[in-house]
Amino acid sequence: MKKIALITGASKGIGRALTEKLINENYFVIGTSRNSEINGFKNDSFHSIKLDLSNPSSISNAQKEILRSFNHIDILINNAGIGPDLDTLIPEVNSFNETFNVNVTGTVFFTEDLIKIINENGIILNVSSKMGSLDVCELTDSVAYRMSKSALNMYTKILSNRLKGKIKVASIHPGWVKTTIIESNMKNGRLTPKESADNIYNFIKSNFSNGTYWNSENESELLW
Repeated sequence: MKKIALITGASKGIGRALTEKLINENYFVIGTSRNSEINGFKNDSFHSIKLDLSNPSSISNAQKEILRSFNHIDILINNAGIGPDLDTLIPEVNSFNETFNVNVTGTVFFTEDLIKIINENGIILNVSSKMGSLDVCELTDSVAYRMSKSALNMYTKILSNRLKGKIKVASIHPGWVKTTIIESNMKNGRLTPKESADNIYNFIKSNFSNGTYWNSENESELLW
């Protein structure tokens, strides 16, 4: 029987590459996107769901569809995220709120109602960034994005404490990936989405410790 993985933000970039990777590894994948249009995957291995993490009604509708259609999942990968203030120096209120609505508030409340159907010994993996590490922060750019990933890391720690012995929870830095989250990434990123997805999959399959903050690019633990 195939294991079931739920991946948010599955229409492009790392999320799409993860979807392809897990399907190739014989998983059934539930993939979300803002318009639910995710083409290129066979229906017997993939189910698409509309989800806008900035919209509480969209979150509720997606949860209802998942709970109606599936009685369990094995892995939840919170991959969806935005960074409208990346490479900017001064926070701006609208993009700040937009970032937190998606990367923190939407992600938290999407996750909470699905924990009850995650199998024992299942996994919740939050796609964070080393830009969210307090210990390694030396720059002054991307205020909202950095803060949102720090907040997501705290959620990882809280969940890892709450679910200890039942579900393993971790934050992962996917590397500097050539994605469209910001134009400069397409030019300067070190990894393709496929390479990042391969690294993330290797972490999922490893015997990682609950509450880990992992740099998948160089296979080492990150300081919080």
